[in-house]
Amino acid sequence: MRIYAIEHVQLAMPPNEEEQARAFYSQVLGIPEIPKPAHLALRGGTWFEQGALKVHLGVEKDFRPALKAHPALLVEGLDALIERCEQAGYAVISDEPLEGYHRVYVSDPFGNRIELMEAILGAPM
Repeated sequence: MRIYAIEHVQLAMPPNEEEQARAFYSQVLGIPEIPKPAHLALRGGTWFEQGALKVHLGVEKDFRPALKAHPALLVEGLDALIERCEQAGYAVISDEPLEGYHRVYVSDPFGNRIELMEAILGAPM
């Protein structure tokens, strides 16, 4: 037996805020939205997927954002993505270096922490 991968990451969001989720995850981060299965769509929330990257947002009635826990998303073109986030009004926060990566944090519209990481070419990882 072995655990070998994460199938998806689910973050919480407040009820009735799907449009804000779409604006951030699809329009700012560029992850396409996919339809949720009909029986799950009744619960609200949204799913964003591109290849193996799967970020699902589920509605939580008594929502509180994940301020420390977070997914780390590998990106190409981090500088352009930082600019896109800032132009859309999202604060981007730098953190201590991590060998082999440039990385920053941004919070989604609900306050959930998201790490954006870009590999440094030629750096050991």
